[in-house]
Amino acid sequence: MPGLERRLRAELTGDVHFDRFTKGRYATDASHYQIEPVGVVVPRSIEEADRAIAIARAEGVTVLPRGGGTSQCGQTVGHSLVVDCSKYLNRILDLDVNARRVAVEPGIVLDELNRQLKPHGLWYPVDISTASRATIGGMAGNNSCGGRSLRYGTMRDNVLSIDAILADGAKAHFGRIGRAEDAPEAIRPLARDLLAIGAREKDEIALRFPKVQRRVGGYNLDALTQGSYLGKNDINLAHVLVGGEGTLAFSTRIELQLSPLLGRRAVGACHFGSFYEAMNAAQYLVRLKPIAIELIDRTMIELAGAIPIFQPTLERFVRDQPEAILLVEFGEDDHEENLRRMRELKQLIGDLGFGWDKGGAKWGGVVEVLDPGLQAAITDLRTSGLNIMMSMKEQGKPVSFVEDCAVPLEHLADYTSRLTAIFEKNGTRGTWYAHAGSGCLHVRPILNLRLEKDVHAMRAIAEEAFAMVREYKGSHSGEHGDGLLRSEFNEPMFGARLARAFEEVKDRFDPHGLFNPGKVVRPSKFDDRSLFRFKPGYRGEDFTTRLDWSAWPGAGGGFQGAVEMCNNNGACRALAGGVMCPSYRVTRDERDVTRGRANSLRLAVTGQLGPDALASDEMVETLKLCVSCKACRRECPTGVDMARMKIEVQAARAAKRGFSLHDRLVGWLPRYAPFAARLPWLFNLRDQVGAFRRGFERLAGFSERRSLPQWRRDIWRDKSSAGEGKEVVLFADTFNRYFERENLDAALRVLTAGGYRVQVAEPAAGKRPLCCGRTFLSVGAVDEARAEMARTLDALAPYVTRGVPVVGLEPSCLLSFRDELPALIKTEVAQALSENALLFEEFLVREQKAGRLSLPLAPLPQKALLHGHCHQKAFAAMGAVEGALRLVPELQVETVQSSCCGMAGAFGYDADTIDVSLAMGELSLLPAVRRAPADTLIVADGTSCRHQIHDGAAREAMHVARVLEMSVERAGH
Repeated sequence: MPGLERRLRAELTGDVHFDRFTKGRYATDASHYQIEPVGVVVPRSIEEADRAIAIARAEGVTVLPRGGGTSQCGQTVGHSLVVDCSKYLNRILDLDVNARRVAVEPGIVLDELNRQLKPHGLWYPVDISTASRATIGGMAGNNSCGGRSLRYGTMRDNVLSIDAILADGAKAHFGRIGRAEDAPEAIRPLARDLLAIGAREKDEIALRFPKVQRRVGGYNLDALTQGSYLGKNDINLAHVLVGGEGTLAFSTRIELQLSPLLGRRAVGACHFGSFYEAMNAAQYLVRLKPIAIELIDRTMIELAGAIPIFQPTLERFVRDQPEAILLVEFGEDDHEENLRRMRELKQLIGDLGFGWDKGGAKWGGVVEVLDPGLQAAITDLRTSGLNIMMSMKEQGKPVSFVEDCAVPLEHLADYTSRLTAIFEKNGTRGTWYAHAGSGCLHVRPILNLRLEKDVHAMRAIAEEAFAMVREYKGSHSGEHGDGLLRSEFNEPMFGARLARAFEEVKDRFDPHGLFNPGKVVRPSKFDDRSLFRFKPGYRGEDFTTRLDWSAWPGAGGGFQGAVEMCNNNGACRALAGGVMCPSYRVTRDERDVTRGRANSLRLAVTGQLGPDALASDEMVETLKLCVSCKACRRECPTGVDMARMKIEVQAARAAKRGFSLHDRLVGWLPRYAPFAARLPWLFNLRDQVGAFRRGFERLAGFSERRSLPQWRRDIWRDKSSAGEGKEVVLFADTFNRYFERENLDAALRVLTAGGYRVQVAEPAAGKRPLCCGRTFLSVGAVDEARAEMARTLDALAPYVTRGVPVVGLEPSCLLSFRDELPALIKTEVAQALSENALLFEEFLVREQKAGRLSLPLAPLPQKALLHGHCHQKAFAAMGAVEGALRLVPELQVETVQSSCCGMAGAFGYDADTIDVSLAMGELSLLPAVRRAPADTLIVADGTSCRHQIHDGAAREAMHVARVLEMSVERAGH
């Protein structure tokens, strides 16, 4: 639609996208649907959003409001103009601390709102599992429910008013009224008509609306009749918009009721030897008035146990092999009351006949969890339940469609038992987790929606399951709403009369169907495969990959299946905590998040973006800001490893276009380094002469604003240490060898002082030093990287085959042996090196825990501020570097809560990416370093991290080996 695009670009300053890659990224959400939008607008202000809607209306195009795009039911996909509120429309507009009220724009993320509220002792308590990326506007549209809804209710219970743009462009305020005449004059006729519908349908509402808290299907007609919402509500017109899924109006200002922060809590992990018994127990446990009762089942425990980030948490609270665990949480203001209820919980579990000493269905008991850190870790695990379930690597995945039915608690056990039988009848099984205390369980049968027979099974299961829910007088939609998925079933659930009333409400608000058509009313069939992500004929195009993807199915040796692991739930969109996705935290652009990149890759390898899309300029732009931090490898619960996928894309690009001068200067550095070290004055001229800097930027793409590492003549020369102690191999990486040999000197001195016999693996006579291949991988030169790794592997083989640990200093280099090496070289020796490659700090901490470390260390009575390299975080090595520093007496260690430093190898040097690089550093790392007193030791193990700190904060950072060397020196060694 050229007219629409032309007008939007002319009249808006925000982002306007009509290209195939961007539309592909917005074609999906966290459901199994995919519909390409007409275009995407990211307005910079509410006024621009209003203008975009007016242009769309004039051009005859429908409008789809979107926040975090985490919908489970397809609410946020459609052939409309998408208006993305999440990038710019994210301000707090007004805060009244005393009244505990806040007004916000629709695009503010829940966690970000709560971070700003925390200093005031307040929070918004609808604590949904996607809180790190879900926006308040999306939550209001969906009538979201949190894990603690037993206390705080749903979104509807905590929304006071909404200002909105109506379909005709009018501005309206929706809030509490007693009668139509109390409504603002602009919407008084609308209010009069809505209240008339409520009065007319009052008896039908009383008869057909489920009497459960978690009912988020259909429109909230009970908001139009006094006291009909669980017997407690006044009439609030905003509550008609809540749960409306963006089909009625476009919210611009949402006023929320806040709550005081929770204090100390007590959590009882109730173990059960039978899933049925756990479900049956919920109706009794709720009598203790906990604020939450959350379920995790055996499948979730087993899947989470295979994900490194969750393993330590499970080990701390799971006992033996339960079939189910109910997490019962008490959060009263008086902590002694929490502890009293914990005692009652233990007594109740015993009274119900459960005991650790019993067998079978009656085995079980309560594990107390009082440590706030462990409670937070369990919450992270629980709220990642969906993604954990989706981490199955086979083509069949747990599919959401009967996921969040809610039934009265007295029927919960029978409901789950009967639903299991329905699954079995249709040749599948289900996964279970979530809100047992509310009678709302997230259950997903495992299906492969590429197969017609599994799509038929999906309908059979849905129809029988929803009939059973009606039998129990429950809700077919207890949390995730209607969307494309459940709108079809609103009429069977609520009856034909109320279904027509829903249509009447829609038509009164939006007579021409401008807003998000096909949701709630007049829906398509939920199993229309033309709307699926895996449409009829969906397949991967055959292509050759350079790495090993055999753990997954699909084209490209499994690359397709690895990419399809992204379920679009959007954990990568978190703005704080963890590491991923660092470039997104700067740009807030869907292109620059793991989810957006994975969608582009999936569309490319299945031919939906045209020929050669994998090697196209658009794909280069899509992946340009991926810094290969590997955070997604650890933090993405479904294991989407974008750093490794980027290598494949770069290799495909190089095969088509060759390597640029920039690529060769970065990738081939280990090969020309010996020559540069002989003429350091010549290679350092670039930094000495301004004209050379400018010319080098034009010629090779290195920013003139960034200094380069300085070559030196006195490089590290491989040397072994004498002694009779335990053998260890010190691997000298290219960066420390040629630029910072002091770190290798320090490591050798510390290891020798600890009594170790340090060996050096040497290349064949006369050959240049060994290399891990990292720089070649960073530019997609996979064959060159494999050759380097093979050469190094030959030299290390005599050591690793007899179990000698290989210790390195540079995380990105050493951890290449642990990660990429097994994907490039499939031999027993390669696997042995992968298992025996340790960072310097990992080795020391392992030796200390085993009682083998005898290292003379003198006190350093000062503070150390530690920044972790991304790969240390990705491979769970941060505990090791913190532990190594804490070996030093009197050293106070503080870790900066940072994402990527922004340097990321060559990324921070590039003229195209230096601005994003510096912005990443400014998110948390560089301000923390500047605040540190002058006598604070700044510690960073990554050479790139140290360079960023030098350039951005004018401080010198050091490797942990040098800190330990200082302590050893003071001890007289």
